[in-house]
Amino acid sequence: MNNKAVLTGNEAVSRGFWEHGGIIASSYPGSPTVDILESLKKYEEIDSEWATNEKVAFEIGMGASFAGARTLVSMKHVGVNIASDPFMTFTETETNGGFLLVVGDDPGLTSSQNEQDSRFWGKFANVPVLDPSTPQEVKDFTKIGLELSERFHTPVLLRLTSRLCHCRGVVELSDRKEVKPYGFKEDQKKYCMLPPYSNAQQYFMKERMEKLEDFNNDFSLNIVEEADADTLIITSGMPYEVLKELSPKASILKLAMVWPLPIDKIKNIVSKYKNVLVIEEMMPLIEEALRINGISAQGKAYFPFTGEFTVEVIEEGLSKAGIIRPLKGEVSEKTPIIPRPPMLCAGCPHRPIYSILKAAKAVVMGDIGCYSLAVQEPFEVHKTNISMGASLGSALGMAKVYKRMGIDKPIVATIGDGTFFHSGMTGFVQLAQSKENITVIVLDNRTTAMTGGQITPTTGDYFKEENLYSLNIFEVLHSFGITDITEIDQFKYKETKETILASMKREGLSVIIATRPCALNYKIREPYFYVDENICIGCRSCIKVNCPPISMKLYEGKNKKNSFIDPDMCVGCSVCSQVCPVGAIKRSSERAE
Repeated sequence: MNNKAVLTGNEAVSRGFWEHGGIIASSYPGSPTVDILESLKKYEEIDSEWATNEKVAFEIGMGASFAGARTLVSMKHVGVNIASDPFMTFTETETNGGFLLVVGDDPGLTSSQNEQDSRFWGKFANVPVLDPSTPQEVKDFTKIGLELSERFHTPVLLRLTSRLCHCRGVVELSDRKEVKPYGFKEDQKKYCMLPPYSNAQQYFMKERMEKLEDFNNDFSLNIVEEADADTLIITSGMPYEVLKELSPKASILKLAMVWPLPIDKIKNIVSKYKNVLVIEEMMPLIEEALRINGISAQGKAYFPFTGEFTVEVIEEGLSKAGIIRPLKGEVSEKTPIIPRPPMLCAGCPHRPIYSILKAAKAVVMGDIGCYSLAVQEPFEVHKTNISMGASLGSALGMAKVYKRMGIDKPIVATIGDGTFFHSGMTGFVQLAQSKENITVIVLDNRTTAMTGGQITPTTGDYFKEENLYSLNIFEVLHSFGITDITEIDQFKYKETKETILASMKREGLSVIIATRPCALNYKIREPYFYVDENICIGCRSCIKVNCPPISMKLYEGKNKKNSFIDPDMCVGCSVCSQVCPVGAIKRSSERAE
């Protein structure tokens, strides 16, 4: 096969892994890398699965690599924090089957709680880092990463960014090349990382990185584009593509492997130039390494340490550095674009929960998932939102302090079913031993909704006929010794409100499991509701549940606005009708024709 296709960066990873004999792939969903595993599902030769969390995904990959299979593990940048425990020890071993860790960074925080630079894992974990610029390079670097892994017995980190993951480009396709696994070759000195074995492996890592640096000095994909200029720009990844659009009067060194750096090669090149400029998103990894090695370079003096490097950002930096003409003239005033922040969907089962918590003025510890949107308007309920599973430990820590201070104020934590299994169970084990007054609401919508609806261990509860694996949260919590557990249907608004308020007043730990599934993922739609404007008193009680189909409208013949429900958006959850004090909101199937 020798044809072409338009692929995203994520799809290019999958295609490259398939073409080059990939066998095992594991991941935990997190933007921007979700579609890597999703697009791998069409390749029958590859065993791909979602793991409980990034640590488990990494450990599955380790085992496959131990057995000699080419392996891919993918996650977003914060996921590497979860996987770092096995990662930092696995890098001491001598990798067998090619092991590629694909990480999606998020410059500009499009969908993340922080903006860490995954290139630094190369320095921290003693592994090479590849930084592609286009979907074609993504596919090519996937192959190169697997080959480098096997040649140098090392995990290889393929670093993508949000724009590269989601952009599209023409990619040349090839047939699959089978690379059969050869099984596990037992050697405790290599794979049992206990002293003194791990002490000896420190020298192996040192020698490995020295060999990789020698390789990188001659790596053909580190490309020099010479120009008649006294400035050399060193860059990599997506900033290179943006830089090329500006056609600066400067030579360019485009790096393919950004760690370890090809220091000898760079020293030979920079000797021809008066100025060296580094363009790299986020932290100054390359700039600092050059200075440590005696190479005078500037970067962050002109370019920001945060955010995505768009054409405008790089243009401004080049202007400050005197590489291109300074930007002239005033920027024309543009009509402002009305922002549309992300919001919970119509019929989302989280809405009634947060409507109740807002009215109760509860102190709510938030977590990571769709329900993170409770931080924003119109709810503004979450008072903290840090990391996966952090709501539980944070609630306990705050409750302990409140107890010492004599503050009798209940603390509430919310967590989803995906996050419960990802990193919430250990927090619940700690809570089960506590005596503090804490209410935890588990939002079990049967899916990892925010990343596209991947399965969780409770998905099988909703699709029993498909014989999916199923794990019951109530039973898991009860096995921890937690006895105050209540299951609710949050679309029964009055019962849900009474349950939450009563739970907040009880002493000790109480857990509420909200059981409605995701309306969007499971395409749940009941007959829509409408407002009888002749009954509506305009009190806006329905507006306060903050469901997108509900607004205020001036009906014909009326002198003040009444509620209105957009029938195309309404999925028939019924919550608005339950909070209406005068019965003005009715189901369309009951409408008299």
